Amino acid sequence: MNERSSVAELAETLRTELDRYSVGGKLPSSRALVERFRVSPVTVSRALAQLAAEGLVVTRPGAGAFRAQPRTAPRPAGDTSWQEVALSAEGPGEVVPRTVDASGVLVSLAVPQPGVIELNGGYLHPSLQPERAMAAALARAGRRPGAWSRPPTEGLPELRDWFAREIGGQVTSADVLVTAGGQSALTTALRALAPPGAPVLVESPTYPGLLAIARASGCRPVPVPADADGVRPDLLAAAFEATGARVFVCQPLFQNPTGSVLAADRRAQVLRTARAAGAFVVEDDYARALAHEDCGPLPPTLASADPDGVVVHVRSLTKATSPSLRVGALAARGPVLERLRAIQVVDSFFVPRPLQEAALELVGAPAWPRHLRTVAAELRHRREVLAGALLRELPGLSPARLPAGGFQLWARLPEGCDEAGFVAAALRAGVAVTPGRPYFCAEPPGPFVRLSFAAVAAPEVLTEAVRRLTALVPLS
Repeated sequence: MNERSSVAELAETLRTELDRYSVGGKLPSSRALVERFRVSPVTVSRALAQLAAEGLVVTRPGAGAFRAQPRTAPRPAGDTSWQEVALSAEGPGEVVPRTVDASGVLVSLAVPQPGVIELNGGYLHPSLQPERAMAAALARAGRRPGAWSRPPTEGLPELRDWFAREIGGQVTSADVLVTAGGQSALTTALRALAPPGAPVLVESPTYPGLLAIARASGCRPVPVPADADGVRPDLLAAAFEATGARVFVCQPLFQNPTGSVLAADRRAQVLRTARAAGAFVVEDDYARALAHEDCGPLPPTLASADPDGVVVHVRSLTKATSPSLRVGALAARGPVLERLRAIQVVDSFFVPRPLQEAALELVGAPAWPRHLRTVAAELRHRREVLAGALLRELPGLSPARLPAGGFQLWARLPEGCDEAGFVAAALRAGVAVTPGRPYFCAEPPGPFVRLSFAAVAAPEVLTEAVRRLTALVPLS
């Protein structure tokens, strides 16, 4: 049983037993709860913290946990119906609705119910995260002189230098801004490059979080079809001409969700096409540290081959470490860098220095390359386990090609299969999968699902997930 389900089950048990105690009465000690329920002290601590957050118990350091005074009945709700008008009324010249659909992002952030296999996760399972290395890095970072003082708004020079070396080419630390993860970097980039109402070209399909950012910024995402070799340059040129767009956002390496890699002969074409249109290319290089063991040499970044400042590069440490290590980078050259810096400062001032110091300690430690090798081997193994189980048990759901990096398979459902119905049925069978519809900003060409193999506890869980899905998809 995983830690999350153990905490939830213990909290529910304690919740039902609270009536045994009078208000102010003391609950059994943590040691007694550990022995009775055969769980870890951490599980007991988290369960009690959950009950305290609900106002059911009060914890007193050194004394224990006590039943809390029942809360008074909530006051009657006021009339908030006026907000419907305020939130939907269009302002002068407003061309894009202000509603934001975050469902595509929330799917990968939601915590599954106990017993549900998480094939919709967007991060590495805790067993794949470098938890010991991160804890040691955070401890060392906290002891650094000035670790809790205000950092430079652009980020620590040493961390900016590390990101610049990772990006390659002529990129230097002076071209880099440290950001609070990749999502924050993408938000800053779109706000800097595209005014409200402007079109933004995106790959189709693409990362739903990008579509949510564009719409929340008041922009209009416009799809550019891609194939097994990435975005099609001919259609990209046509899209620039038809829309007058000044921004194209892409993931040239292990694209989410398809896993495709932009072909070598298309890379220069994409840059030339954008340069001719007077447009920027936002390169979301989210998965460079998630290459599989058998992927071979990685292509260089688009930014490393860009002398003219066409590329705004986005990089993050989060995917390869932990969802809570929200440290990333923006890299750009020319006047656009000052605009990016200004928007980031207005939005968040700076990334907390202890987090930057911890990231710097982590990537500089001997454990870092070992961790990347471990992840590369494990992701390859999990990919093969999931793909093999699909091929044996569910060839109707087997993906057309396997990625050499990233953490997901992109599969088209059989013709006539209802995507929403399949996702709901899968959840009832105990498997959470990601629907394909949120990855398209226009009408999708068919029903799809994304199957993540990184968020489960062990490879054999993937085989069990496929077994549970066998009743939902035709075998051929």
